[in-house]
Amino acid sequence: MQHIHDNACEGILPSIDWTTLAHDLDQFGAARLPGLLDVDACRSLAALYADDHLFRSRVVMARHGFGQGEYKYFAYPLPAVVQALRTAFYAPLADMANRWNQAMDIAVRYPHTHAHYLQRCHAAGQRRPTPLLLHYDEGDYNCLHQDLYGEHVFPLQMTILLSQPGKDFEGGEFVLTEQRPRMQSRAHVVPLQQGDAVIFAVHDRPMQGARGVHRVTMRHGVSRIRAGRRYSVGIIFHDAK
Repeated sequence: MQHIHDNACEGILPSIDWTTLAHDLDQFGAARLPGLLDVDACRSLAALYADDHLFRSRVVMARHGFGQGEYKYFAYPLPAVVQALRTAFYAPLADMANRWNQAMDIAVRYPHTHAHYLQRCHAAGQRRPTPLLLHYDEGDYNCLHQDLYGEHVFPLQMTILLSQPGKDFEGGEFVLTEQRPRMQSRAHVVPLQQGDAVIFAVHDRPMQGARGVHRVTMRHGVSRIRAGRRYSVGIIFHDAK
């Protein structure tokens, strides 16, 4: 596995098979990146949860009907590794997002750099950072949902599992559902190990059908933690109001 340092992502991005990643996103709405972070990087990120000074807010899911467990949104400035991931992954994902919008006949196009995209968000009043750390204990879960925080929504996001299944926790699978036109919902479970990332559709994605391209609505969540404690970090590219 590769350790992402403060200036890091330059050596990671060229090693990714972007053709396979794009294929998986087109076919399933999600793509797994094994070993994006090493064990030390995962533990260091998870340990940040105890430092409230790094975060702008804490959400207890049960209070809002979101499930059970809790998460914290990072404040600006983001931790270096979170900032590096958010900045580096935006550009290649923006190319895919633009292709998706073109296929779905959506006029919005995304600029090449994340800094320019954040300018667009901030001009619309979406100024609060959205990357977050999620914390689950035994019995916790995250209901199926979409991370929409305002007018501007980047259509792809990333989650990285920071804990080791079978050692730190049991259960807690990452789950996606897709609602296809005139069909029942279909579920996908993405198997993750510690340090693995999953990139997935936030809201809609295009799907080629017999009568052309149609939109598939996606939701994501986490199944019940049967034992132990599970941490993950979410990298969302649009900011919130």
